[in-house]
This record gives sequence, C-alpha cells and structure tokens, in this order.
Amino acid sequence: MASVQESVDVDVPIRVAYDQWTQFESFPQFMGGVERITQLDDTHTHWVTNVDGVKREFDAEITEQHPEERVAWTSTSGEAKHAGVVTFHRLDESKTRVMIQIDWEPEGLVEKAGAALGFDDRQVKADAKRFKEFIESRGTETGAWRGDVERPS
Repeated sequence: MASVQESVDVDVPIRVAYDQWTQFESFPQFMGGVERITQLDDTHTHWVTNVDGVKREFDAEITEQHPEERVAWTSTSGEAKHAGVVTFHRLDESKTRVMIQIDWEPEGLVEKAGAALGFDDRQVKADAKRFKEFIESRGTETGAWRGDVERPS
C-alpha cells in the first residue's frame, strides 16, 4: 500500500475551502489526471482518470463527512483501490490549512515504480497547489454540500 500526505494553506475562510472540496465535479479543474467525476448521490461518485496514459474508472463512497472538519472516502468498485481523507484547519478568519492523505494500492510495474520514485507525491503536491490557486483566484466556492455523514461503526 502506498501513501501520500500533503498540506496546503489557502487564503480563504475555512467554510469556503471546505465547501469547494465538496464540489467533486469541479476536481478536474485543479486535479491532474482526473478527466471527470460524476456525483451519483450525496455519498457516491464515479471517477474517470487518465494518468500517464493509464485510464481508470471507479466508484467511490464518502464514508465520513463533517462540515468544515473532514471528508473521507474509499473506492467501492473498479481497478483503483484507494481511500483518503481531507481535513480542514482554521488558521485565522481568512486562512485555512487543507491536509490531504491518500492511501492506494499501485498495480503493475509502472505504477509501483512511479510510487517508489515519488511521482504520486509530486502529483498530489501539484494538485494541492492548483487547488490553492483555484480557490484563491475565485475567492468563493462554486457550490456547497453541508451534509453530515457519520463514520460507519
């Protein structure tokens, strides 16, 4: 299992950063390799990715979500096995730290080599930087979902 952790400080209030992160269909605007995300219902999404010519489709489920605190997910179908959590930390009235942790199972020689060489770390770091640029340039979120999803017991 491979793992990446990254954090980025964004110059927007915690509500704005969190609300934008709940807008999964906007992820292709700042995440490299993500072609499309379709929100199926409040807790289910369908992803289409293409990273270095490796195209994948999979479904994911939001397993825990608390406004202005965290969004956690896990894949439920498809080849890509992964899980992650994003947490939001208020630094002051207009600054938020977004912390990202993603765990996944690389498949095949190319993905395993990429993980070993840190390509995945660089991708997540670049995505975090693009999220910062995206939300700061807008100054406001493109939408919001303020629902609460309790972690399964």
